[in-house]
Amino acid sequence: MRRTSRFRALVEAPEILEMPGVQDALTARIAAEAGFEAVTCGGYASTAALIGEPDTSQLSMRELADHYARICDAVDVPVFADADTGFGNVTNTRRAVRAYEQAGVAGLFIEDQVFPKRCGHMAGKAVVPVEDMVAKLQAALDARRDPDLVIMARTDALAVDGIEAAIDRACLYRELGADMVFVEAPRTVEQMRRICAAVQAPLLANNIEGGLTPMLTAAALQEIGYAVVTHPVALTYAVARAARELFATLRRDGITTAFADRMLDFDGFNQLVGLPDLRAREQAYLDQAARGIASRPHPDQETGE
Repeated sequence: MRRTSRFRALVEAPEILEMPGVQDALTARIAAEAGFEAVTCGGYASTAALIGEPDTSQLSMRELADHYARICDAVDVPVFADADTGFGNVTNTRRAVRAYEQAGVAGLFIEDQVFPKRCGHMAGKAVVPVEDMVAKLQAALDARRDPDLVIMARTDALAVDGIEAAIDRACLYRELGADMVFVEAPRTVEQMRRICAAVQAPLLANNIEGGLTPMLTAAALQEIGYAVVTHPVALTYAVARAARELFATLRRDGITTAFADRMLDFDGFNQLVGLPDLRAREQAYLDQAARGIASRPHPDQETGE
């Protein structure tokens, strides 16, 4: 089954889909090893990993598409991607969808913030006129070559115009054909329930540590009515803290011994990234080549001399 088809089935299944956020190919492999059926990689984590900066539309479409291509190449599980605001107008949005699809993502989302956008839980957001978002969403839907590529529409209108406006936009985006809908940053469980009751679409919930939305378990979110839950920044926060502690230890002690119980060692890391399999594959090709050469007729045999 194509990864797009598998991802669509997971989104539409009765059980909520829980997706961890990854930030690169290595952490995607670790998430897949842990047994998750799909992963996501948002602009927040990507910006932190690639340039060490805040999530404020600093990465270009091409940078993100290349980043997603490496992640998709590293794992077999579906990858859900962040297409920001479409990176411009309808023409830019169309090109972004084509580039992301070529990269191998199973789904993506675009949002109705004004460019340059801000992380959905930051202050000072603004949204584009609804007509602009409708046009970009239609362009995104028309651009996909694989009909199973999941396209989600995100609205940030709640923080700008209130929950009624956000619900109205969410319903409109679904009517247009969005496969999933995400109303960003509800502040209470009651708001989350209102959204799920009003928007007849697979809905996504975001668990952000220290964010504006209440953190709930996957089971609780399923009971409210959500189809998908992501944890988009947990890994980034964990990596940042672990790196701080590691470097503090190294700076203090001049050696990593006191941190060793929180690290993989040389052999453990090689196992994680698949070095034994790689070496076995290399040897199999060499053995195949040797057998093929050995089975060729000798020139003396061909001439009968």
